[in-house]
Amino acid sequence: MRAKTESHPANVLQKYYSVLFEVLGPQGWWPGKTPFEVCVGAILTQNTAWVNVERAIENLRREELLTPGALEKVSSVKLAQLIRSSGYFRQKARKLKAFLRFLRKEYGGSLPKMFRTPTAELRKKLLGVPGIGPETADCILLYAGGHPVFVVDAYTRRIFERHGLADSRQRYDDLRTFFESNLRREASLFNEYHALLVRVGKNWCRAKNPRCEECPLGPYLPPIVKNKLVDGARTLSPQTGGSAR
Repeated sequence: MRAKTESHPANVLQKYYSVLFEVLGPQGWWPGKTPFEVCVGAILTQNTAWVNVERAIENLRREELLTPGALEKVSSVKLAQLIRSSGYFRQKARKLKAFLRFLRKEYGGSLPKMFRTPTAELRKKLLGVPGIGPETADCILLYAGGHPVFVVDAYTRRIFERHGLADSRQRYDDLRTFFESNLRREASLFNEYHALLVRVGKNWCRAKNPRCEECPLGPYLPPIVKNKLVDGARTLSPQTGGSAR
């Protein structure tokens, strides 16, 4: 009975969180000075590294465009050039414009008004905006609006698939529900948990050359998976000990 209780998803998820928080501490994520910056960053970070988004946001800040009204007024051509570093810049300029039109038409351009909308209703509306998918919508809801939704990204999926707690065939919303139904439904907890998983994914649980032996969650990885990953990393990077980026 004890083993069964300890293996319950809620207990496993809480244990992982406790281990990561104890070792890594609070992450202070998401990087953004205002809720609107977070919304912009959530759209720009699609398919790119955050360092590229930071350069784009700094360009927008320099041009004093980090308000809904100013950003909607700027031409799409200029906007695309300012966010060029984020990649897919023309498409992302269109996505930002679509979000800004949605914000103005539905909520008079007011983020506080938008975030007063019930979570399920607002999530559905955000998913109706061209260019905003589930992960982007949830980043906006959680990090900009403080709504209790769990963000599932590539890091989260990779970590929990390797630990046997997720399946590659699971849809985004199924995995999101897995977290939300087995943890306290608190925005602060979801925020910190996701940030800690991002840290693990970047530093240790990499797609190639994972560093399982150094990872705080390494002791909880199924032995057969750990051996396979570690042996594969050594084969791919014999001279670096699997530390290649």
